[in-house]
Amino acid sequence: MHVALRFIGLVNAAVWLGAAVFLTVVVGPAFFSTEMLSFLPRPYAGRAAEVVLERYFLLQQWCGAIALLHLLVEYLYSRRALDRTVAGLLSALFVNALVGSFLVLPKIHALQQIRYSRLATAARQAAAASAFQALHGVSWAVNLLAIAALVYYLWTLSRTAPGPRFVSWSKFRD
Repeated sequence: MHVALRFIGLVNAAVWLGAAVFLTVVVGPAFFSTEMLSFLPRPYAGRAAEVVLERYFLLQQWCGAIALLHLLVEYLYSRRALDRTVAGLLSALFVNALVGSFLVLPKIHALQQIRYSRLATAARQAAAASAFQALHGVSWAVNLLAIAALVYYLWTLSRTAPGPRFVSWSKFRD
């Protein structure tokens, strides 16, 4: 049981980290590359990126929920002390996914609508573009921190787990 539980945790962490790195290094930059913008105007490329981000945040929420559930089941099964650093880290990553999905993404969408609206004034478009750039910068910084946290989480899962916290005295009898 412990091997299967460990395997589930490792696969979940690997998928989560892989998705984060893939989005950051490959998918995100591809939407605004010269090749993409040659046939897809910037507002449409931005909207397409939003659709991908929506799915990405959903994946993060699922992986975070699985990781938290895995941590709880492993704690109950092994009877070891709960690693509070990992629990806090996973909680922060899960909350980050929720914030990204329900606060950041709608804000980005609203700013993009203003930014590319033909009805908005130039001043309003410039303010939306400035706010978008600030939000985008913060999002990238948080995303890089999340990747570092996921690397740490995967590393902690891949280490050999210590034995149970409570050992029965019957193991020491002859």
